[in-house]
Amino acid sequence: MSRVLVINSGSSSLKYQLIDITGPTRLARGIVERIGGPDAMATHGILVTNAPTGDWTETSVTTPVPDHRAALQDVITALRHEDLDRGIAAIGHRVVHGGDRFVAPTPIDDAVLDGIRALIPLAPLHNPANATGIEVARQLWSGVPQVAVFDTAFHATLPARAYRYAVPARWYNDHHVRRYGFHGTSHAYVTRRAAQLLDRPLEHLRLISLHLGNGASVTAVEGGRSVETSMGLTPLEGLVMGTRSGDIDPAVVFHVARSAGATLDDIDHALNHASGMLGLCGDNDLRIIESRAAAGDADAELALDVFCHRIRKYIGAYAVVLGGVDGLVFTAGIGEHSPTVRARICKGLELLGITLDPDANADSATSIGAGNSAVAVLVVPTDEEVEIAEQTLATISQ
Repeated sequence: MSRVLVINSGSSSLKYQLIDITGPTRLARGIVERIGGPDAMATHGILVTNAPTGDWTETSVTTPVPDHRAALQDVITALRHEDLDRGIAAIGHRVVHGGDRFVAPTPIDDAVLDGIRALIPLAPLHNPANATGIEVARQLWSGVPQVAVFDTAFHATLPARAYRYAVPARWYNDHHVRRYGFHGTSHAYVTRRAAQLLDRPLEHLRLISLHLGNGASVTAVEGGRSVETSMGLTPLEGLVMGTRSGDIDPAVVFHVARSAGATLDDIDHALNHASGMLGLCGDNDLRIIESRAAAGDADAELALDVFCHRIRKYIGAYAVVLGGVDGLVFTAGIGEHSPTVRARICKGLELLGITLDPDANADSATSIGAGNSAVAVLVVPTDEEVEIAEQTLATISQ
């Protein structure tokens, strides 16, 4: 059996995909949104297998979905309607934070579920919902092996010099304050795919992976292992993002608390949900920002400039960490679809051996490096669900 049901459980939503990894082929996909409200929206899609283009039929319905149990029951009903509920080899769950306890995909039992809950203080917005999805799925699919795949696990190979913060040792020992990194399934997938595209062994490559979406991170990958990454204890650190500030002086928190009378919760919300490009120009949709900048909007131009400048700084730093670069990989929504951002980031990086082919970049081709570029520059669509499915099946096969 090669079918894996991938579940991504959020606080008020539940996404799923049924994947046959022999293709890999998606057989079904969907999302249940606004769980807990009277106007929940359930959208289910089924692959039309006899269509040569792989067309999908999708149905959406607004209906009360009181909790995650009802949402997953709705998923079962949708799969059963197309006779897809049989033959599921395993269920793979996306879990955001594994801390330093879970460093690889892990078969789920009661102790593992308790461990995921114990990490809630490190990911209070994500791990509670991840744990709820796991708990309900284990009840509804009691006979099916289930695996937790952690966003942080790929970064378990970080050396201490990269993951330790220069803070009191008791913070690290007693409160687990360290860099963990995120987007691990994406960085793992695209760097492995990059090696395939370059027809070179991954263990011989030095790659810089740019996951650029509303959330954004950069990872230095040496020989297939993460050796540096921009996100830290939480996904707030690092690059400027859609609504997250990325790196700031820690004293900003104290200054705003004293000067504006803001509470810690106020500042937490502002840095995560009202900062980044949204804070700079009032928009966090890159397409809108690019359009505004092209029309001469100074705030939008500044947001683009700050966003790309921060990424360029990290590329330079990680090139030094790696001792050179063999490939620069763009992925995720912005990385895959914005020639403007890619061009801005790569402008002036010729000293690192990075030169773009303007025409290939404009077409969002797979290889966008110029013929004389010493460093391969690639656009690789990420596929976190396939990565989760493959890791899940490999884990239960051990």
